Amino acid sequence: MRRPTDEEQRALEAGLRSADAGVLRRSQIILASARGAWVPQIARQVGCGEQSVRNIIHGFNARGLDVLRPGSRRAKTIHVAFDPGRAEQLRILLHRSPRTFGKPSSLWTLNLAAEVSFEQGLTAARVSHETIRMTLKRLGVRWKRAKQWITSPDPEYARKKVPATA
Repeated sequence: MRRPTDEEQRALEAGLRSADAGVLRRSQIILASARGAWVPQIARQVGCGEQSVRNIIHGFNARGLDVLRPGSRRAKTIHVAFDPGRAEQLRILLHRSPRTFGKPSSLWTLNLAAEVSFEQGLTAARVSHETIRMTLKRLGVRWKRAKQWITSPDPEYARKKVPATA
């Protein structure tokens, strides 16, 4: 590990007084490594894994004090379940009734669309309802949940449904 400069040393020592636990832990790791402590010792001292210690040390060597700030937890790569052609096939599929696919409902739900798209071979594995929603969003399709209206076979249903004050 490279030695911290005087300015970095002051910033790391200030990090020991930080209210942010992540900054505190990273500062402890870098300072311990600068004192010559070994990775397993540091990991035991701060209560984290050895690989986490190595990652912080390597990050400090490469980026300096930027390693004190937490990075994004967002995935670096996004795998699209529906390529453009299959996404269009999904749109076409949703213009058909779910009953044509042997489903008991005539209304599409996102989960039902995920199930049928897998059964029809549009996806290699069963995807989540969120994947279906995001695919439709990429196509410019807004998804609104279908409303199921309550009806009754009672011939007086309409009259009874109207509030008494009307």
